[in-house]
Amino acid sequence: MTPLWVLGLMSGTSLDGVDAAMVLTDGVKVLEFGPHAYRPYTELERATIRLSFGQWQGQAGVAAAAEVVEAAHIAMCRQFSGVDLVGFHGQTLAHDPGGRGTHQAGNGAHLARALGLPVVWDFRTADVAAGGQGAPLVPFFHHALARRLGADQPLAILNLGGVGNLTWIDPRQPDPAHPAALLAFDTGPANAPMNDLMLARQGLAQDDGGALALAGVADAEVVTAFLRHRYFHRPPPKSLDRNAFDLLPAVQHLKDADALATLTHCAAAAVRQGAAYFPAPITQLLVAGGGRHNRAMMQALSQDFANVAAIDALGLNGDMLEAQAFAYLAARVQAGLPTSCAQTTGVPKATIGGQLSLP
Repeated sequence: MTPLWVLGLMSGTSLDGVDAAMVLTDGVKVLEFGPHAYRPYTELERATIRLSFGQWQGQAGVAAAAEVVEAAHIAMCRQFSGVDLVGFHGQTLAHDPGGRGTHQAGNGAHLARALGLPVVWDFRTADVAAGGQGAPLVPFFHHALARRLGADQPLAILNLGGVGNLTWIDPRQPDPAHPAALLAFDTGPANAPMNDLMLARQGLAQDDGGALALAGVADAEVVTAFLRHRYFHRPPPKSLDRNAFDLLPAVQHLKDADALATLTHCAAAAVRQGAAYFPAPITQLLVAGGGRHNRAMMQALSQDFANVAAIDALGLNGDMLEAQAFAYLAARVQAGLPTSCAQTTGVPKATIGGQLSLP
């Protein structure tokens, strides 16, 4: 397979903005990392998308949200040159595997026409239709990264976006679809409830660096009650919608700092619960996503795991990991290789997600 320069695009449920990153890959190996960029959503764009959370195709506000998502991504793509292929995740508005399915706003065919480039998009629908959870999809990329790093023992990569997802990896297995290579699942809420609380109480997008959470004290009773949720008693693979947990009412009686500290400890406790399902102990926990910048979160994780580090410590870009992942997955779709398997999404057999739209 000929290596391609693929531009991956990601807009997470935390609604901070659009990440874009180029990767040189043949869909098996990650050969080189290229330029990357970030475009924050404006307050108006963020508000327009937020109004459509939980909505499905054709419902009120969805078309407006899709227009915002497509325009932002097209503007981002035009900053890059030398692109052979685009991987476009879109913006998740609703996720209900086993029910209504999964819904990412944004039509890749519109991007293909606007950019004059082939675009792989709609990565989750095929997996859900085949009986999988449709998430998480980044584990195959995590496996490729672990092998690129030369790891020779099991490790885990934790991505902390709006929702947390955890990938256990045995890099000694060359094929990510092998039953012993991976185990992946969503751990629980991560940045989303903290961002929602900051917006509701202080009109700010986030608690920068976890400074306010560090000044607070977690309410142990709220954390204990949170861990009783039936989700934590389901074995993986499993996935979550951004709004599957409604945590803000549980902390409404707390001051801002204590509420944030409590939400932080809920997110970290969810990771600890998830680690109980690992097939074998890990040598390190590498943290990616916006949550790794939250010092309160990293401190909480360090109470439960012996070797915790931001993935940047190994020379990778923790801010761009998901965008890079969808570049890698787009190359796999182009090459006819699977993007999910039973150990990552619960799909009965290895499945190729995504559809290709030509300009």
